[in-house]
Amino acid sequence: MKRVLVLLLTLFATAALAQATLLPAPKSALDGTWKGTSDGGSCNAPLDIQLSIEYGFVDGTALDTSAKGPVPNQSKEAPPAPTPGLWQLHGTAHSGESFTLVAAASVRYGDRRDGRMTVKRDGAGLVLTEETGCRRTARLSR
Repeated sequence: MKRVLVLLLTLFATAALAQATLLPAPKSALDGTWKGTSDGGSCNAPLDIQLSIEYGFVDGTALDTSAKGPVPNQSKEAPPAPTPGLWQLHGTAHSGESFTLVAAASVRYGDRRDGRMTVKRDGAGLVLTEETGCRRTARLSR
């Protein structure tokens, strides 16, 4: 009796799994890798930007090659604050003309900087605009 019950349960489980096929999420028209360099903005610090969009989910980085960390202080004055060099970008790409990304950078422990960036379609490319901070603008292409 137990053998028959186990056999029936196994058959029903395999039949149920065979019927429940998972369909992938629909692809976005923006899917792919996007790259570009921004202008310096008010900080005169351009960013090298790379975005990866898969099924509408955006993940990317922005690298400030001019960012400098702490340096030896020969004049015994207060050193300038280090600037963020690496930004993390993430968000979701909607089917509309623009979408917003969240930007986060860490300089030192406890010094987290946040920002927002707006991405708009521009023909075959994207235009990324920083809403806070330096207000940089970048043109991205695949």
